[in-house]
Amino acid sequence: MKAEKINAVITGGASGLGEATVRKIIDLGGTVTISDFHEDRCINLSDELGKNCVYCITDVTNEESINKALLKSISNFGPINLVVNCAGIGVTNKILSKEELHSTKIFEKVINVNLNGSFNVSKLAFSKMKDNPLDKSECRGVIINTASIAAFDGQIGQAAYSASKGGVVALTLPLAREFARYNIRICTIAPGLFETPMMAGLPEKAYQSLVESTVFPKRLGKPEEYAQLVISVFENNMLNGEVIRLDGSLRMAPK
Repeated sequence: MKAEKINAVITGGASGLGEATVRKIIDLGGTVTISDFHEDRCINLSDELGKNCVYCITDVTNEESINKALLKSISNFGPINLVVNCAGIGVTNKILSKEELHSTKIFEKVINVNLNGSFNVSKLAFSKMKDNPLDKSECRGVIINTASIAAFDGQIGQAAYSASKGGVVALTLPLAREFARYNIRICTIAPGLFETPMMAGLPEKAYQSLVESTVFPKRLGKPEEYAQLVISVFENNMLNGEVIRLDGSLRMAPK
């Protein structure tokens, strides 16, 4: 599949890894629908990027909301051949903190957004892609979910986050096997530490501590490097059912 022919829907596309992916696809000549919860960011980004970019306010825990974004993309640009799911939340809570136990409601919220949201988006994206015409490589579309190295190296306080991202990892192969008969591929990218808005809000000392924990390159990842991997997955038909760590060899310590 060729990058210049991408018509994508990017959840969480108004900031961080999702925004970098939106910009990359537009730079390559593709079309994008930004699917995000933050209206102001969506408006500003779509206005900046021009006629090949539209947005739809989306809640990935709500199937009707996701479907609306997918239909808007089809209405504006035709069949969708790439969906990238970057929407997610991060919460740090120890099981016991200041004599209080971890809230089950918080755990359920993280699972609902990160895991259920990824399942919802994958399922509904598949429902639209399965009727696409085959391209020259005999593929109908590509779905890319976003996990985290916390799925493998979860730290103290990351029980909810690691469980949610571990679930995204576990979804990948069974969905790839099921979607194969429809010529649709699905992969998952598991990023390490990246320069995102969440990281930008850290105190300098905490930020430098994270940099010191990296191996090589001795820095946090750039969102553009995530976006480049998205394009590589899209263009390479042999990438299917894979979970790809994008972490510069980082293995996180227990805390």
